[in-house]
Amino acid sequence: MAEIIRRNKALSVSPIKTSQPIGASLAFLGINKAIPMMHGSQGCTAFGKVFFVRHFREPIPLQTTAMDQVASIMGADDNIVEGLKAIAEKSKPALIGLVTTGLSEMQGTDIKGAVRKFRQTYPEYAAVAVIPVNTPDFVGCLETGFSHAIEALLSELVPSAKTEGVQVGKRQHQVTILAGAMLTPSDVELLKETVESFGLRPIVLPDIGDSLDGHAPEENYTSTPLTTGGTSVSEISSLGMSVATLVIGHSLRKAGAWLQTQTEVPSYYFDNLMGLAAFDEFLFTLQQISGVAVPAKFERQRTQLQDAMLDTHFMLGQMRVAVAADPDELYCFSQLIESMGGELVAAVVPAGAAVLEKVAIAQVKIGDLEDLEIMAREKKAQLLIGNSHTVDSAERLGVPVLRASFPQYDYVGGYQRLWIGYKGTRQTLFDLANLMLSHHAQHEIHPYHSIYSQKFDTEETTHEPEKTLASSRV
Repeated sequence: MAEIIRRNKALSVSPIKTSQPIGASLAFLGINKAIPMMHGSQGCTAFGKVFFVRHFREPIPLQTTAMDQVASIMGADDNIVEGLKAIAEKSKPALIGLVTTGLSEMQGTDIKGAVRKFRQTYPEYAAVAVIPVNTPDFVGCLETGFSHAIEALLSELVPSAKTEGVQVGKRQHQVTILAGAMLTPSDVELLKETVESFGLRPIVLPDIGDSLDGHAPEENYTSTPLTTGGTSVSEISSLGMSVATLVIGHSLRKAGAWLQTQTEVPSYYFDNLMGLAAFDEFLFTLQQISGVAVPAKFERQRTQLQDAMLDTHFMLGQMRVAVAADPDELYCFSQLIESMGGELVAAVVPAGAAVLEKVAIAQVKIGDLEDLEIMAREKKAQLLIGNSHTVDSAERLGVPVLRASFPQYDYVGGYQRLWIGYKGTRQTLFDLANLMLSHHAQHEIHPYHSIYSQKFDTEETTHEPEKTLASSRV
């Protein structure tokens, strides 16, 4: 069991932390015809939008209530009401995600009260779903903001099976997937394809695999300020009719438990889908739910992963790795590294979580990239895993870095990287092995130097002039 080391510094040096408002906004970006609105200053929203655009390389719909100095002191409820009205009138969204920031939280805004005031003042926009969620950026991280948004979506949109007569399992082939913040659009696509292979119909919340996968919409993308693709509001309302809920990521366990209590649909929990054993369990669960045998294509992918494990174990066995990531992602990498015989020697997270107790390392530090750099140097780490912020640390340490997580602003296509399943794990092993080979080469066979080689070289050099002289006399 890992020991959690709390922050003991008065400031952050090169923060790893990505704020809760960004995490909550990411969750809302996976809903069709939705738009997140941050309740804070223009700078708060601009900061998040820059990271989203640089990471996904796509136009990102994001709005702000634009709190100024006066609103920060006197109150900003009117900013919320008028902001919701302006978006509902001009953009006609299906859903608005109202996300707080550090400024509005410190000011003490009651966002739920502001939403009630909006409903009373503008009843003509009753069809527009408004989901308020408290996400102060001075606590938590992207992962916690993401999970808070999912919990808010479920509580606002999913009817209770007890009070509203929803028939559990009415749609016998429908399966709900609560997709954690650690998953990329490609990961979500793989999840959907895998579930469909068993004759089931997946509803993913949120479905960033459909909205942030880099597709070009049929219409001109400048014609709408809303998300294109993703899970619809009506689909979220039907989650109580599913036969099962698959919860991916420990951070969404609370949401999965709430959904099971609310709808009586059984939930199955998967903290990790990287590695052989983890994805085996996922496939066996789908087999149990559907009654369909595991398709043959997965057997072939499994043998390919086994072969990759054999090919790379010379490079990855005993490798020393340092990881900077959110808790769920750190746990996944720690499991993969341990399964290959490697060692996680340094681990830093921006916020605490229960899953950290299962990470395969003696201590996990809640801190910043300066902490990671110090720990990695002391423990002689050979490789770093983290987002683009870790690149500078890797250069100072003289070790390679595997880019993962959010944001990745110096690497094109990182958001589409596949990590989970047999395919994603196989490619991850190849990438780790190649980084180890190109930067360390500690597993190469070095040339053997005999203890007598220096003596022979000296004798040959000493007698060289005599041989030359003798040959000249002849």
